[in-house]
Amino acid sequence: MIESSLSTGVRADRARPGVAPARRAERRSAAAGFSLALPPVLLLALFVGLPVVLAIGFSFGMTGGLNSTVAAIGQDVHQGAPFTLAAYADLFADARFGRDLVATVLVTVCTTVLTLALAIGIAVTLRLRGGWAGSVLSGLGVVPLFIPVVIASWAILTFYSGDGFVRSLFAQWGGEGPVLGFTVTGVIIASVWVNLPFALLMAASGMQGVPDALIDAARDAGASTSAIIGRILVPMAGIPLVIAATFTAIGVLGQFTVPYFTGPSAPQQLGVDISKYFQSFNHPQQAAAIAVVVFLIASGVAALYVWANFRTAEKEGRA
Repeated sequence: MIESSLSTGVRADRARPGVAPARRAERRSAAAGFSLALPPVLLLALFVGLPVVLAIGFSFGMTGGLNSTVAAIGQDVHQGAPFTLAAYADLFADARFGRDLVATVLVTVCTTVLTLALAIGIAVTLRLRGGWAGSVLSGLGVVPLFIPVVIASWAILTFYSGDGFVRSLFAQWGGEGPVLGFTVTGVIIASVWVNLPFALLMAASGMQGVPDALIDAARDAGASTSAIIGRILVPMAGIPLVIAATFTAIGVLGQFTVPYFTGPSAPQQLGVDISKYFQSFNHPQQAAAIAVVVFLIASGVAALYVWANFRTAEKEGRA
């Protein structure tokens, strides 16, 4: 019966002269697209995926193969059969790691909240009022996009340092200005500066997509400005805001330059800790374990991004 069905299908295709060439052309097109996409995928798998897998395995005690060299020169390397959590036990037994983990989470949360608050405030001003105020604020908000992170970090450090502009300005009137250089507060300020442009672009694009008719109808119904912001603009721009929050949080979690230049010697963020454990302490396995911890935290944040994309696809009828 199966053979008769197949033969019937083949005869039907032959009866329609354009079907077989169309299918062959479709297969050739798919093969061409796959061949064009394959090289970058292979490069990513070879130079990104493979090192990531090796590092994760190394953190769990897999010291053979390509990990044998770093395992031979590193200190306090634990070998597992088939795996061990000794490197993670070393980390969580160290009070410095717990303190740095708390500082990293604190900086991430504060930076994300402040960045979103500023982005929403500027986007709302641009959407509801516009004019020169909205143009100036939006222009200033995207300026950090064109300044390298190294330069911005160094500028913020010298601005808030003990002999920087703020202290010098207060000293003109005999006052004592705050010293925010080499502090966690300084790291938060610098992180907000670096991450504001992307969040502002997402918030502004989301709110610009809100129809004017909804805002006008709310005003005609007597809604206040705060009600329009809280019940119309922010909810309808919710998905872009979630995406902005996700990218901001993940970027701050793994950042190195900003806390390295502006942060204190203790506590430090985990991005700086990875470098210290690997280079200064010669503990490559513990450094890989810290990277895995950062990855797990970032994965939890990335779940929001996946959810936002799913909601977008669901609204557009693609899911």
